[in-house]
Amino acid sequence: MRLSNEWKDYEIISAGDGQKLERWHDIILNRPDPIAMWPVQKDANWSKADGIYHRSKDGGGTWEFRQKIPEEWTINYKELTFKVKPTSFKHTGLFPEQAANWDFIMAKIKQASRPIKVLNLFAYTGAASMAASKAGAVEVVHVDASKGIVAWAKENAKLCGLENHKIRFLVDDCLKFVEREIRRGNKYDAIIMDPPSYGRGPSGEVWKLENNLEQLVKRCVLLLSPKPLFFLINAYTTGISSTVLYNILTLEIKNIYDGKVESGEIGLPIKENDLILPCGIYGLWEE
Repeated sequence: MRLSNEWKDYEIISAGDGQKLERWHDIILNRPDPIAMWPVQKDANWSKADGIYHRSKDGGGTWEFRQKIPEEWTINYKELTFKVKPTSFKHTGLFPEQAANWDFIMAKIKQASRPIKVLNLFAYTGAASMAASKAGAVEVVHVDASKGIVAWAKENAKLCGLENHKIRFLVDDCLKFVEREIRRGNKYDAIIMDPPSYGRGPSGEVWKLENNLEQLVKRCVLLLSPKPLFFLINAYTTGISSTVLYNILTLEIKNIYDGKVESGEIGLPIKENDLILPCGIYGLWEE
């Protein structure tokens, strides 16, 4: 398991009974997390939550704020700074468990000792894009279907001091963008993707991970440079094993390039009892 255990501005204080209690800098949030299915003794810490997200029986949910908090604020991870904000879908615009992958991305690019061009698909608010650019990537192409989310990523670039770095922010359907890049003959040394279980592109294009992931990876292989650095997939889809990602990367990449493939879970430590909250899976090919 890849454990994101080097945070200072974020921590899971406690988790269980389908909930997690988190500290985001100095603000405490209580959010649902169905994977935290073990029992928990809710001590006084749980009563300190500044905000609680309540799921609705009809889908979605609402926030209950016990005291006034900022509409948005920032947190730092090492040399990176991100905007966080409670959204109507319970998310905050950042997935702290991905920090272990940001560390990998930064170390790999810094150690490459050559110009590295990165493609980040389903790039969300851009934490991985910022990590790659901060590490010295000569170009990062950031693609997401949501105009509002891409605007958020641009804010994060400014917060990280990267507004003058070469990051291309594109609102596009990822599969259609990849097909155009293949026709244009563009190449990338590293590819990152964090595909959702289900989604729609800007023009209503339907994405389903179980139907489209293998096809997308196969097409992305055609974008790899002659000497690629890594290919990283993150996923949160229930029922999809990390072994699936391992198999896809082995069949589509390792049969063409040397290197190694690994896969597994990513997780966050729980402060109160040293347990680990599993937070999704990853698959990685690297040179």
